[in-house]
Amino acid sequence: MQQIAELIPVVLFFLAYRMDGTVLALWGIEYRFDGIYSATAVLMAATALQVVLTRLLSGHLEKRLLILAGVVMAFGGATLLFHNQVFIQWKPTIFNWALAAAFAGTRWWTGRSALEKAMGSQLQLPPEGWLKLDRLWTLYFLVVGALNLFVAYRFSEATWVSYKLYSSIGFTLLITLVTVALLAPYLRETPDSTGPDKD
Repeated sequence: MQQIAELIPVVLFFLAYRMDGTVLALWGIEYRFDGIYSATAVLMAATALQVVLTRLLSGHLEKRLLILAGVVMAFGGATLLFHNQVFIQWKPTIFNWALAAAFAGTRWWTGRSALEKAMGSQLQLPPEGWLKLDRLWTLYFLVVGALNLFVAYRFSEATWVSYKLYSSIGFTLLITLVTVALLAPYLRETPDSTGPDKD
């Protein structure tokens, strides 16, 4: 659910980018959308609002959302300050590679999966199940981060903006389906051990 909620600022980023050149007038104030820079400002505002609403509605904030917000503000701010879109284009890569490093670092330092630490009380898996899940998500973050840079440097800015939206949706669905498939063998119901013994 958290990943789905994270798509909302991305959708708004895409829509704001598509409004390039559009002039909005409100209370006598006019604003002309300025491509990637207006889209970046919208992304930053939407992410900040998401953090506030998540805190108010759930009472807590996950580290993933805090990392995302920090990266968006840092790289979005640099894009606006230096008027250079390369910073916001690097944002998805930095975010995904930071998560990959966190997953690898957690396992290296603690010997446990980051997902196990986060979800161990909600999901019971054997050690090999957590290890498979950990490797899957680490690889996912590395590949998604690399693909973002490939598109950013090989294609136009407009293509990258579209890719950012559609890949976010597509990769979220893909990793969800692969995760479910990986977990399926471990989630099968086992015979009730509390029933009467049959000798």
